Amino acid sequence: MTTEFLRVAHAAREAAAELAPLPRAPKDRALRAIADALVAHTAEIVEANAKDVEQARAQGTAEAMVDRLRLDEARIAAIAEAVRQVADLPDPVGEVVRGSTLPNGLELRQLRVPMGVIGIIFEGRPNVTVDAAALCLKSGNAALLRGSSSAYSSNTTLVKVMQEALAGTEVPAGAVQLVPGLTRDSVKELMRARGLVDVLIPRGGASLINSVVEESTVPVIETGVGNCHVYIDAAADQELAVEILVNAKAQRPSVCNAAETFLVHADVAAEFVPKALEALRAAGVTVHGDEAIARHGEVVPATEEDFFAEYLSYDIAAAVVGSLEEAVAHIRRYGSGHTEAIVTRSQQAARRFVALVDSAAVAVNASTRFTDGGEFGFGAEIGISTQKLHARGPLGLPELTSTKWVYTGEGHLRTSEGTVIAGSGS
Repeated sequence: MTTEFLRVAHAAREAAAELAPLPRAPKDRALRAIADALVAHTAEIVEANAKDVEQARAQGTAEAMVDRLRLDEARIAAIAEAVRQVADLPDPVGEVVRGSTLPNGLELRQLRVPMGVIGIIFEGRPNVTVDAAALCLKSGNAALLRGSSSAYSSNTTLVKVMQEALAGTEVPAGAVQLVPGLTRDSVKELMRARGLVDVLIPRGGASLINSVVEESTVPVIETGVGNCHVYIDAAADQELAVEILVNAKAQRPSVCNAAETFLVHADVAAEFVPKALEALRAAGVTVHGDEAIARHGEVVPATEEDFFAEYLSYDIAAAVVGSLEEAVAHIRRYGSGHTEAIVTRSQQAARRFVALVDSAAVAVNASTRFTDGGEFGFGAEIGISTQKLHARGPLGLPELTSTKWVYTGEGHLRTSEGTVIAGSGS
């Protein structure tokens, strides 16, 4: 590992040890100091961001991606407000997850504690730099950040502003660090920093996530891609189903909780599919349908790849299925384990769908777009986890903690005969 990487990694490690025992108040004060500093340094941040935007345009980057990269006064104000909202959230550290008094008199508690150093690899938007740092600080963790090289100038300035803000607080300035370097070598260093970094969270597209999962020696919490499904059951309210489907696909198609496939029960396909195609077409959505869908309207013929696709665009795959179980089988084959929805008036069908679907979130008569930390009432999130270990679904503050067991006695000793109390004479 390079000297520069080791410097920031060790700084984050030392800062994590200082940050972990801090109570809520100094962390909240530090977050509000960061928010104020971002606003105060808006001109400096915008100037740095302009270099990234200029470089992106010179490289022929699509304008939609340039817009995701761009920062202006209004966006910086929104980022600062998001940091203040994190400060207002409850502190998970110290929460008692479980507790009891054992038969031998020991008092046992399981407490939430910080993880330590959280490495985050992310693409695109520089606002993630601040969001991730704020969530890590609030949960008592140091953040080791590796953003996209396309936002390096913006991220460098944002981290500098945050570190300067922390310097006047009880939270160590080293708790927010930017991984140095613009090449993939710096990403590899972060992925191989086992012992310096406690957990790694990739946030981005499928190729980034797969690369981190396959190459990292540091434990990884996956934030998964979203190939989300909407299943229209035979017992669905069809007007409601059309509204839910259009919302799930078209309300904001570029996010991971947007629907990418809809499945229709064969018993209602002839009646429902024409309505769905008309509504989706009106919303600007192109449907990639199987042969059974194509019998009821004009569609783009669907390929095997279409059913695996996370389009993140105004495109959706569609198929007719013979039963709820066939819908679940389709989801298990092609889905990413993010969010699946069923539209039905049958409680029995809803219960069976919920029981059979193996995804982080399941919606009943509701849009997939609600799988989100803010919508769930958790506040900010760092992503949606589609794995099953440690955390699943929105990664909020509690999911950025681990636990420790604390047991308290009065001189309890374990012997071959059982428990004795020291000094009790027994």
